[in-house]
Amino acid sequence: MEDKILKIVTETLEDMKAQDIISIDLTGISSVAGKMVVASGTSQRHVASIAEKIAENLKKAGVKTNVEGLEKADWVLIDAFDVIVHIFKPEVRAFYNIEKMWQSAAMLRK
Repeated sequence: MEDKILKIVTETLEDMKAQDIISIDLTGISSVAGKMVVASGTSQRHVASIAEKIAENLKKAGVKTNVEGLEKADWVLIDAFDVIVHIFKPEVRAFYNIEKMWQSAAMLRK
């Protein structure tokens, strides 16, 4: 199921012209999910549109999701259980830099 979700998420991000898409393997690091995907939108409207489309495509595939942050759309988190998706405005992504933290943890795992 994780591979199916990841495929839907990455294809939707690419179709919606998301920027700087990164996928991080969380196996052995987190019990919350197996993969994390981080991407950027160009504006609040773009971030919200990307998140809504991912949630819609996952729902069509029978995958339940929880979406947080859609109201403000600076940082939207989509919890698809096996895959966690973070969509940021670029400046918010740079401030929090969560992929650096998780990529460092992934390197320590090896």
